[in-house]
Amino acid sequence: MLDIFIYFVSYHFVLHKSLVDLKFLAISPHIAAFIMAFFITFPTGFLLMKYIVFTDSILRGRVQLIRYFLLVFVCILLNYIFLKLFVEQFGFYPTISKILTTVIVVSFSYLTQRFYTFKQSSVSAETPHPPIR
Repeated sequence: MLDIFIYFVSYHFVLHKSLVDLKFLAISPHIAAFIMAFFITFPTGFLLMKYIVFTDSILRGRVQLIRYFLLVFVCILLNYIFLKLFVEQFGFYPTISKILTTVIVVSFSYLTQRFYTFKQSSVSAETPHPPIR
């Protein structure tokens, strides 16, 4: 939700739906808004995943961060591809496109994080632990 909120505010109120001209590169407003949101949601997302969602991970923090970065890189590519597809090919509104893209990418991301980035031990959390004596 934070990502969509920042995207919406960036697209409509910061960028005013205008092309971002960097003199050597022009970035469409829906992609620029995505980049702006990323710089806030990357560190926030990692910290929430590490300390709230996947607290039972057996991996070191450094390994988690590297894996998280790799996963985020794949998610950036997916975001870019889906935003381009939905906005430029299908003609959907940018905010609706971002919501659809987020649903797809978050589903992929959660499954990947659960089984790769924040891998847990082979002993399931549902398996009862032996009593402590």
